[in-house]
Amino acid sequence: MFSAKNEIKQDFSNEQNKIARGTKIIGNILSEGAIRIDGEFEGQIEAKGKVVIGKTGFVKGDIYCDSADIEGKTLGNLNVRSVLSLKGTATISGDVITERLVVETGAQFNATCKMGAPDVKSLIDGSKEKFKEVKKAFKVQ
Repeated sequence: MFSAKNEIKQDFSNEQNKIARGTKIIGNILSEGAIRIDGEFEGQIEAKGKVVIGKTGFVKGDIYCDSADIEGKTLGNLNVRSVLSLKGTATISGDVITERLVVETGAQFNATCKMGAPDVKSLIDGSKEKFKEVKKAFKVQ
């Protein structure tokens, strides 16, 4: 009666996840949409959308995403496919790979930075394959 051919694929690219202020999470995040962090997160983030770290946000771990706006603090590697924007209140420590970088006055940038689309795209594409494997393992459509 029901066939796999009639399955509807959902688009989560416009969805936003949020870790609120006062919340601390340890683990890994795989998201097909955007994510905003105003609390604390320790682990790896892989998002197809934008990652926003608010003024009260702190991330300890690696981030792989399409674009990022950072107002808070990060300790780890940032791998951003398009634009990494550091606001005046941002503090970054680690290695950064991005296509474009925007740094406001006041931001603390304690990182090595490599810019260029081929490097970023290969990292993100590798992350997408890993994302597909995890989805398959958990039988997520």
